[in-house]
Amino acid sequence: MPIVTGKDTAGTRRTLNVAGQSLAYYSIPAAQAAGLGDFTRLPASLKVVLENMLRFEDGGFTVSVDDIRAFAEWGANGGNNPREIAYRPARVLMQDFTGVPAVVDLAAMRDGIKGLGGDAQKINPLVPVDLVIDHSVMIDEFGNARAFQKNVELEYERNIERYKFLKWGQNAFQNFRVVPPGTGICHQVNLEYLAQTVWTDTDQTGAEVAYPDTLVGTDSHTTMVNGLGVLGWGVGGIEAEAAMLGQPVSMLIPEVIGFRLTGRMVEGTTATDLVLKVVQMLRKKGVVGKFVEFYGEGLDHLPLADRATIANMAPEYGATCGFFPVDGETIRYLRQTGRDEARVALVEEYAKENGMWRGPDYDPIYTDTLHLDMSEVVPAVSGPKRPQDHTPLTQSAESFYKVVSEYRGVDMSAAAKDMAYEGDTQVSANDVRKSGAVAGADYRLRDGSVVIASITSCTNTSNPYVMIGAGLVARKARALGLTRKPWVKTSLAPGSQVVSKYLEAAGLQDDLDAIGFNLVGYGCATCIGNSGPLAPEISKTIHDNDLIAVSVLSGNRNFEGRISPDVRANYLASPPLVVAYAIAGDMNIDLTHDPIGQDLDGNDVFLKDIWPTNAEIADLVHATVTRDAFRAKYADVFKGDAKWQAVETVDSETYDWPATSTYIQNPPYFRGMSKEAGTISNLHGARILALLGDMITTDHISPAGSFKPTTPAGKYLTERQVAPKDFNSYGSRRGNHEVMMRGTFANIRIKNEMLDGVEGGYTLGPDGAQTSIYDASMAYQAAGVPLVIFGGIEYGAGSSRDWAAKGTNLLGVKAVIAESFERIHRSNLIGMGVIPFEFTEGMTRKSLGLTGDETVTIEGLEGEIKPLSLVPCTIRRADGRETVITLRARIDTEVEIEYLRNGGVLHYVLRNLAKA
Repeated sequence: MPIVTGKDTAGTRRTLNVAGQSLAYYSIPAAQAAGLGDFTRLPASLKVVLENMLRFEDGGFTVSVDDIRAFAEWGANGGNNPREIAYRPARVLMQDFTGVPAVVDLAAMRDGIKGLGGDAQKINPLVPVDLVIDHSVMIDEFGNARAFQKNVELEYERNIERYKFLKWGQNAFQNFRVVPPGTGICHQVNLEYLAQTVWTDTDQTGAEVAYPDTLVGTDSHTTMVNGLGVLGWGVGGIEAEAAMLGQPVSMLIPEVIGFRLTGRMVEGTTATDLVLKVVQMLRKKGVVGKFVEFYGEGLDHLPLADRATIANMAPEYGATCGFFPVDGETIRYLRQTGRDEARVALVEEYAKENGMWRGPDYDPIYTDTLHLDMSEVVPAVSGPKRPQDHTPLTQSAESFYKVVSEYRGVDMSAAAKDMAYEGDTQVSANDVRKSGAVAGADYRLRDGSVVIASITSCTNTSNPYVMIGAGLVARKARALGLTRKPWVKTSLAPGSQVVSKYLEAAGLQDDLDAIGFNLVGYGCATCIGNSGPLAPEISKTIHDNDLIAVSVLSGNRNFEGRISPDVRANYLASPPLVVAYAIAGDMNIDLTHDPIGQDLDGNDVFLKDIWPTNAEIADLVHATVTRDAFRAKYADVFKGDAKWQAVETVDSETYDWPATSTYIQNPPYFRGMSKEAGTISNLHGARILALLGDMITTDHISPAGSFKPTTPAGKYLTERQVAPKDFNSYGSRRGNHEVMMRGTFANIRIKNEMLDGVEGGYTLGPDGAQTSIYDASMAYQAAGVPLVIFGGIEYGAGSSRDWAAKGTNLLGVKAVIAESFERIHRSNLIGMGVIPFEFTEGMTRKSLGLTGDETVTIEGLEGEIKPLSLVPCTIRRADGRETVITLRARIDTEVEIEYLRNGGVLHYVLRNLAKA
């Protein structure tokens, strides 16, 4: 895909001279001078999209002059003009959990295009693609000096098939690079190294063109780079593949919510506390499908690392992006992290010339606004199962009592923290020493015992202020003789090697090691669900006594069943608080008032005794986080260690699919595909596969973590002589559709309302008996019966994982009917040929009284269906009664109609490439 169309019918191409170089660029002020509209007060985030229109404007179907004028109309309409546009990001970012299936799809498309008589070389990325291997490391070993090396060895042992495949992809495809394991998390690597804020490339005429650095990523937290003034957001792998192959992203010009920040953070608070408050406020506001842009004088006191933390969690507050305009802090960060001086100069000059710079006079029009005085932010956690469940630290223990009360069905009082619950909960410290726990006296577990405390995730480990803060808490605790409780599994998994560099330079890694936070790997780890097993005795005690065990992590997600199968309550917290909870070992303890332990003399120690001052943290950050550290650690970022270099692969145009592989299989999407598109059909006599509640996340639909031999996926692997110890995780098996379709709707905490109180991936089969969702699906498909899913609000929240849509498709589900959808999952369903529908007129699955034995017929889909059409749906009860309701088809754009006619976005692209 070229970076411009080669035309300049709007007359907006100009020349920028900076750092001794002459660069072409497309000027928004020039567009305004040409009479295309007033763009002066557009938010910077929308100006990035507008520039994209200018650069690809050809007066034709893809981008027209009217598309450009629509941005001026957006401002004139008070921040609202939902016109369909075709947007082309500059590059694509992937991680291995989503990247492996994406490369599998590309390999299958090469086979598919040859089957249609086309050229396999047409299946090549046309924009730069970077894949960072970060999701595979699992925490088996912890709490000792050998943890990192042991976990790396196990990672390669488990994933060598996948790594060979990715190396094949790196050789077979153009514009495709792989960042090896052990480097860091894709979003942090992107923020610290890959992103440039302003990109440059050569156009068809040979001229060098400057334009905003933009991207889509196959991970929802791609938004992290918005903190650097780079517009990027998460999409499913299928949408990313289409973008790689030249297909523009079809979208509506979004509303932009302005979030004004004033004041500054006060002593004792962290960026994590700030972002958890922001998540709560924006979830309450409702920003799904919208841009959020941060502005206000508070940004003058907000380091870029804090901005990146806020931007990272855009999926948690539901927005497409959480954008921070380019300003002086952006320039400082680019320079500190080792970007070339010429690039730094270009970013500043370009942003100012094209009206994207946040100066003191920055005053854009927003669709709506919110305000937060940062001086009012307090220390907090979020949990036990949603990021927006913000809880001030002063109320955390009380809040947990309510969790226990709800689960136990009894009214728990504050006295609960002094109770040891009934049952044989005693565990000997000797029993768990072998798995890394510290020695000590025998102990008893109870509801609220913190069994996992993990400093994890790019959200916070990218931020040196909270990481240095965690190290200082460990240092002060160590000096007083405190350490973690013996039942707590502790881990430190930074998002880049730079973190280790400055922790070691500050002497803080020794202190963290002493508390049990030894380095376990560079990757997502606990945040993605790779927390690894607890000691068998601890796991058994939890399950035998049905205890509400707790994890505390510095991640971005705490959805049910995500972190560990042994843990029911998960809390997000800042890295310093993670260390504190490891020492306290119990969620029943009020860290703001209760002692978290005793010093060497037996005196009570409180959180305030080990909490560092903001000045202490800032001094160490300034002394140890240096430009040289970034340049050194990223000097050979694509080279990898000796293990990566030793991975052998084949060199071939198409992939030779190993028939016996349980990791990589040729998916069925393109087999027997015709040269011509079909039509969208009405749905007749569909049965209900599941009735699901509110905020069903993509973790519920397609879990990433471990699974047992008794599950359909476990049975599949066992039948192929794979031992349970070698199952790895669902995430690592995403290159094999046979495993993944068996894991769809298989989260251990998902609840199908067709059943009474049953947890896990179960439903009623055609015979009316309880069975697994997978087995029921296969039986219905064998009988030629289509299926539907019903859900509540915010269906598909969370990760961008395309397997939540792919698995839905392979289970024979033709439609998902819900009260509302999260942005990415709705798009993914369309991309896989599954139609999302929303209830209208206040109707819900509950108001309809659905039980699961109904049949569903949806008409009005054939012929000339339009975006967002209202269609009739007939629900026929088991006794023959019928109810007719109206659904809104969430087919939002004309292009999406074409995708559905083709059976999905990749089918659409493949047919077009075969014809070209």
